[in-house]
Amino acid sequence: MQETREMPGHLARRFQQIAVAVFLAEVEEAGYDLTPVQYAALSAVGANSGIDQVTLAGLIAFDRTTITGVVDRLATKGLITRQASSRDRRARELTITAAGRRTLRGIAPAVEAAQQAMLRGLTNKEANELLRLLQKAIAAGNELSRAPLHGVATG
Repeated sequence: MQETREMPGHLARRFQQIAVAVFLAEVEEAGYDLTPVQYAALSAVGANSGIDQVTLAGLIAFDRTTITGVVDRLATKGLITRQASSRDRRARELTITAAGRRTLRGIAPAVEAAQQAMLRGLTNKEANELLRLLQKAIAAGNELSRAPLHGVATG
């Protein structure tokens, strides 16, 4: 039987722990207060102005029922706005603010540094292979997730 520390689930969890810790440290050192999920949401809203929360959740593979908290925190920080949708009164359209755009530009070097730190110890070839294999495994298991990743918003 495989030792627990060699199992893919354990390794994925440990890598996630390291990824979050590195991201938070780099971002905090750069003077920003964003979690990885908040960053992903802000980036997605910036790239897809006017999307609703359900679409946002699908774009970043986040649970639809808890995306509201992420959106609330981004709105409280003044990084996005919410307004009633002209197409669906139940939905709220999300738009990035000028402060949100400044944050994305300002935080970019810290995010890039975090990505590099997560892969330290690997050669460029190994890092590329790891990313390729992770993408392949994630694509194969996407629909098994409670929060599957959905395609880019259109409209």
